[in-house]
Amino acid sequence: MKRSLLCLSMLLATSVFAKLPAPVLTEEAKAKAEEAKAKTAWAAKVDSYKLCLSMDRAASNYFKTAAASGKSVKPAAAVPACADPGPFTYVAAAAAAVAKPAEAAGAHSPTATASSPPSGKVPAAVTTPAK
Repeated sequence: MKRSLLCLSMLLATSVFAKLPAPVLTEEAKAKAEEAKAKTAWAAKVDSYKLCLSMDRAASNYFKTAAASGKSVKPAAAVPACADPGPFTYVAAAAAAVAKPAEAAGAHSPTATASSPPSGKVPAAVTTPAK
């Protein structure tokens, strides 16, 4: 009884891990995925900007309270200003232009057949020995 339950559970476990076919994505689904990816990247930039602002506020508060209490404080290191990423904008045409395959972009192989190696040097195996 235990053996049959063990075999049945192993059979079910292996069927769960069977490889499923890749989902077929439509152009609309691909566009939505690209937009979601761009929005996630923009959100990361906004988070970095907010973190930068809060660090600036904390540093200015530290310098103000340290000066008020009479502590000697070294000057702050020069850092770039916080860069505001602005509102989210997404241009679908720019994303589609980046995703073109090489053939669609006009990058085809040359029509002529190569007559020599690309370096212009002839390999030693090809040269004929002198008589």
